[in-house]
Amino acid sequence: MTISDSLFWQLTLVLLWLTSVFSLAAIVQKVGTTEQVRKVVHIGTGNILPLAWYFNFPLPFCLAVCLIFCGITFLSYHFPILPVINSVGRRTYGVFFYALSITLLIAYFWTIQQPAFAVLGVLVMSWGDGIAALVGQKWGKHSYQIWGNRKSWEGSGAMALICFVITIIILAIKQGMRVQLFPIAMLVALVATLCEAISPAGSDNLTVPISSSFLAYLLSGMGG
Repeated sequence: MTISDSLFWQLTLVLLWLTSVFSLAAIVQKVGTTEQVRKVVHIGTGNILPLAWYFNFPLPFCLAVCLIFCGITFLSYHFPILPVINSVGRRTYGVFFYALSITLLIAYFWTIQQPAFAVLGVLVMSWGDGIAALVGQKWGKHSYQIWGNRKSWEGSGAMALICFVITIIILAIKQGMRVQLFPIAMLVALVATLCEAISPAGSDNLTVPISSSFLAYLLSGMGG
């Protein structure tokens, strides 16, 4: 397979995945809530990272896609480029921060040939925050507030559990299952949940994935 053929199928896979995500979001927009729409996009786009890791997408291709994603999400706040995102009623740059965090993590961890940690951080954010918001919205009965951020203990608990499970899975795939993974996953889950609780105005889309990736990287002994 030539380089051009490889890039063609990689781009096709990305476009098919994004088309599926936004098509599903458009369907949910008609029958569900705005929060459900946002989380479909949030979780769906994050799942591109495992595909890039599994199929060994090259760094230049990943960065090109990410930079386009950053540009589109930024412009979508000023122009009707992505009406599914614009319709959710959030006055923050959270989606842009999300795209930016993916770009930064790929730029670093793909360069040092440790893509698993970029995948870990993005999945912690996409699934952890996504499930936490939906659980908090539906079952959150006990709320708390930190620096103006109102959360529920039920949502935060779901966030911690999802982060713990994702960290265990990614590290086990990379390094094999071992007992040392459990305290690492517990600390990553705790830090990610705390960042999600205290980060204002959508900035958790930066703080959660970046802190999770680098903390797991350091605690796993890869950074020293």
